[in-house]
Amino acid sequence: MSTSSATPGTPGTPSPAAASPSAPTAGPAAAPAAGQAPAPGGRRGSLGPVGLVLAGGLSVQFGAALAVSLMPRAGALGVVTLRLAVAAVVLLVVCRPRLRGHSRADWGTVVVFGLAMAGMNGLFYQAVDRIPLGPAVTLEVLGPLALSVFASRRLVNLVWAGLALAGVFLLGGGGFESLDAAGAAFALGAGAMWAAYIVFSARTGRRFPQADGLALAMAVGALLFLPLGVAESGTKLLDPLTLALGAGVALLSSVLPYTLELLALRRLPAPTFAILMSLEPAIAATAGFLILDQSLSAPQAGAIALVIAASMGAVRTQVGRGRGAKRPLPGPGADGR
Repeated sequence: MSTSSATPGTPGTPSPAAASPSAPTAGPAAAPAAGQAPAPGGRRGSLGPVGLVLAGGLSVQFGAALAVSLMPRAGALGVVTLRLAVAAVVLLVVCRPRLRGHSRADWGTVVVFGLAMAGMNGLFYQAVDRIPLGPAVTLEVLGPLALSVFASRRLVNLVWAGLALAGVFLLGGGGFESLDAAGAAFALGAGAMWAAYIVFSARTGRRFPQADGLALAMAVGALLFLPLGVAESGTKLLDPLTLALGAGVALLSSVLPYTLELLALRRLPAPTFAILMSLEPAIAATAGFLILDQSLSAPQAGAIALVIAASMGAVRTQVGRGRGAKRPLPGPGADGR
């Protein structure tokens, strides 16, 4: 939060990097090739972009925590509506995408991208309305992780899949008695939509210049969610304080991390970026603890660590398989979280 925000950071993907269902990453013009060397200056030269990525991750997850605190005022669907609407307005004003000259296939791709973005955000916010932020992001990350494992088709990825499943089993206490079942299901659904988001983010990036496709998809997602948000929250969405907090969620979870990651990807190798994004469950757990007073049990903390390790392992496997072959996918947390 998603995320990708969205919402929705993620583990490796077929290309081999992914981004937050909470914050889309740079478009094709800004993204370097996978394995591209960072700017001159060696390790010290990479500290700047690494800091930008970590700042983006913090922004996404603290934005998600702010969204949870806003839900009693506007409802989960109302918060998603505000986030998508404000982010769409900002991106449309900044990008000024061209509406003419696109084929029917172009528009079809951007509409499906918008559907995936809306679904990812909606399901994730339903999840965090029911279960703590850290476990929700951990379950959501399984979507991009599964995409990476299936795309690689290497035997070693069974190890990472098994490690992730062990983490999920531990997180659910052997049967999810410690977590709301509906919340866990919503988080897993958000993960599936995050995987779809990654795929169609890449396709949109190939068809539209810069971040034009992202801006248009964000507008599609906002229009789709507007009736749902109005039905749930009505005139509460027009309350000045609710609008201000919703704008804060949009800026923290979408606009700011997108900008930071765009800047970072100009200097940071794609594999490094993907591994950093794998830390998002830990960042989410920290944000939940500091802002929402959501503490984790020792088994839950261990489960999150297992899923992070599986994510990093999947990224490293993908990098070893085709170093320098492809650029990273543009791509969640827009808006995931």
